[in-house]
Amino acid sequence: MLETSVRPVNEELHFVEDEVIVSKTDLKGRITYANDVFCRLAEMPTSALIGKPHSIIRHPDMPRTIFRFLWERLEAGHEIFAYVKNMSATGRYYWVFAHVTPSFVNDSEIIGYHSNRRFANKETVKQIAALYREILTREADFTSRKDGMQAGYELFQAKIAATGMSYDEFIWSYGV
Repeated sequence: MLETSVRPVNEELHFVEDEVIVSKTDLKGRITYANDVFCRLAEMPTSALIGKPHSIIRHPDMPRTIFRFLWERLEAGHEIFAYVKNMSATGRYYWVFAHVTPSFVNDSEIIGYHSNRRFANKETVKQIAALYREILTREADFTSRKDGMQAGYELFQAKIAATGMSYDEFIWSYGV
């Protein structure tokens, strides 16, 4: 996470549709590469990002449940697409449509992760943000963070199951 002195502010950072935010991490999620677009939106120089956990840009509006699901998919060797709200070093936010993939050596051993993030459609963000608020509320219903995340995860899984779609079908049903 960003330093505790950074508080979210309701000011959105903008980037254009043809820009791509790129980062790479090691197996623990520590940043090993960040492109210029990432640095500009994070409002941090490369030197402040390399070696830091990718969660340095995590916005508190993001349910822990979503990251649990993301990590489960990645560690199982699968790619994932997800909508993510990030926070810059000044507390401003930006939404992305992320595509995260494991990086393999010898086609079998995961050695890190690669993420490309693009502009997220504003109408889609409104729908996703509502879902994320519902999950966050569920997570907050518990004094134990572990129990809260489990309850949020179960709610998330139930929401997907209720659509009759797989997660991939669900996320792509929103469009990009």
